[in-house]
Amino acid sequence: MNVLKFLIGLCLGCILIAMPLSQFQPDSLDSLRTLAVQLDGRKKPLDTVARETVAKIYGSTTYTSAEGNTEDALSTYLSLWFNTRNWNEEPIVLVSYRPLKEAVGLDLDRKHFTFQEVMANAKLGTLVRQARDAQLNDETLSRDRREALTIEDRLTLLFNSVGNTHLPIVPHPSDPKGTWFGIADAQQLYSPEAVAPSIAQFEVMQQTLLRGGTSHLSIVGQLATEFKQSLQALSQNIYPADSILEREVHFNRFHPFAKAWILYSIAFAIAVASFWLKPWNLYWSAIGLFTAGIGVQSYGFLLRMQIAGRPPVTNMYESVVWVGFGIAAIALAFELISRARYYLIAAAPLAVACLLLADSLPAVLDPSIAPLVPVLRDNFWLSVHVPTIALSYASFALAFGLGHVALGNTLFAPHASQRFKTLSQLNYRVLQVGVLLLTAGIILGGIWAHFSWGRFWGWDPKETWALIALLCYLVPLHGRLVGWIGDFGVNVASIVSFNAVLMAWYGVNFVLGTGLHSYGFGTGGSELLIAGVVGLDLLFVSIVAVRHAGWLQRPTIRTPELSSN
Repeated sequence: MNVLKFLIGLCLGCILIAMPLSQFQPDSLDSLRTLAVQLDGRKKPLDTVARETVAKIYGSTTYTSAEGNTEDALSTYLSLWFNTRNWNEEPIVLVSYRPLKEAVGLDLDRKHFTFQEVMANAKLGTLVRQARDAQLNDETLSRDRREALTIEDRLTLLFNSVGNTHLPIVPHPSDPKGTWFGIADAQQLYSPEAVAPSIAQFEVMQQTLLRGGTSHLSIVGQLATEFKQSLQALSQNIYPADSILEREVHFNRFHPFAKAWILYSIAFAIAVASFWLKPWNLYWSAIGLFTAGIGVQSYGFLLRMQIAGRPPVTNMYESVVWVGFGIAAIALAFELISRARYYLIAAAPLAVACLLLADSLPAVLDPSIAPLVPVLRDNFWLSVHVPTIALSYASFALAFGLGHVALGNTLFAPHASQRFKTLSQLNYRVLQVGVLLLTAGIILGGIWAHFSWGRFWGWDPKETWALIALLCYLVPLHGRLVGWIGDFGVNVASIVSFNAVLMAWYGVNFVLGTGLHSYGFGTGGSELLIAGVVGLDLLFVSIVAVRHAGWLQRPTIRTPELSSN
């Protein structure tokens, strides 16, 4: 019976994954989507170029124009590429960092500005020049200056994308690693007669969009079929196979990580409901849905690895997605062993949070696939060190979730002592796994550092905070072993100690921004938001601790008994 309910949940998950069916059906723009472009050190379809470009400039792959019309990434990029509207006056440049907007006098209530508005801002220009001078002098950049450089990068990308006839879509005649050229420079690679059909077809597509705008996209898609065929004919041995380009377009359209967090959310809701709907025994259906979520996320990792040719753990976006996967996978393993129900309930919201953040913040967590920096090009060490560290973060995140479930039990059901004891035991096991993984990850990282940088340990900020995080967990685990702290202390430690992981994972990359691990750094993170969430969480822990200590209970006043004599 349990197997049947598990299969029902699994099948329901597969049905949800397959929806909508249109994602598997070709459309009139497929020839445009699979048009090969040599950009950022690799050959990728135009669909990916469109998504990455619009996301980097606007902060989302869906653009809302000045008239309020919503457009997908490909439609927006084609309008940029063929220059079919006045992009000087479209609010497409993302400026989201509030302190920077205050410093340069931009409207605090807006997130998007026009090219003209940003370019005309003299204070921002001064800040960019100061940041460039500081870079030349090897000075540490403030957050305002790093954000200003990010704005400059967005402006440069927008400027280069509008009417870009130099987009490298014309393949090299013979060298697989040779440089591709734009349609305007095609005669540098081929004779005028060879490229004349491609140039003519490109101009027809441009004129079609200029006359009809996005309403003529289907016509442009039909014209693009001949255009792509003419480019393939120029160098059939060099042009990527359709299957390779279609695989990446499928990955973009299928959106496996978004489907995974939806399945985790539904599994969580059913798991919670199973406590009150015990006669229906929905627990195994929730496990089936949760397993389907892990399956679709694994499929997404497989596709991304095939596209990138490496493990998908080389930047902040990939690490966030991997940690979300680790939380779910570790929880499922423990859940199948213990049948405790609480692992799934603690893991699902955290896995959803990771995938939702990665899915909704492309300007902060850049999902693009780019060539690796030299230190990361050793696939062996990359494949063992980084995933191990990330899985330790996932274990600690799961313990963080279990700690909240346990403290919630203390706050709202203080008499359920047996449940609290069970949750504490479950949490202790996860903490042990996390410590083991983080210790192994630090040692593996030291060995890799010895081969790459010539030293095992150098007190780099990333190394230092990883060690601090390890010590923050070792102390309470040993304290419990010798009797210094009990079950309540372990649960509190699993929450408070996670702030050290947060600092090692997020703080070093987005707040400090220094050290040899510079390939992981980024901008766009909100320190105030993170600090606010951490503060509220610590307030919750403090309230539960006060309640647990009995300080909120009214003292019992004993009245003296009257003697019968």
